[in-house]
Amino acid sequence: MAVTIDIGEWNDILPIHKENVGKRLALTAQRRAYGDTNVVHSGPIYKSMEMNGNKMIISFTDVGSGLFVRGSGELNCYSIAGTDKEFIGVKAKIQGNMVVVWNDSIGQPVAVRYAWADNPDESNLYNSERLPASPF
Repeated sequence: MAVTIDIGEWNDILPIHKENVGKRLALTAQRRAYGDTNVVHSGPIYKSMEMNGNKMIISFTDVGSGLFVRGSGELNCYSIAGTDKEFIGVKAKIQGNMVVVWNDSIGQPVAVRYAWADNPDESNLYNSERLPASPF
């Protein structure tokens, strides 16, 4: 699998810049098929979450050399839900190799989403190798 949410087209499943898709798939082949463990082949993949008061702490695999925010410096495209299961936008920040999300109006969050949209063009969590995080 290669995540391409940052190089696709909003109105077409086929991205114009297919070379970038090929490069990401080649990284995956180099790692998976050829066993090159020195290659970072993927962006961050959701691993688990832990609740800490009104905050959710999200852990990832495939963080490479660390997490990175592309663009403005503020993480986008996260939402959480409380027991009512209504998702709302949140504040989010990188803390080490984890992301902490919260919204002061939700005292006990029970679920979290990232880039959960048909065209998450504002998603901006990457690893330092500039590979995008997978939506979850």
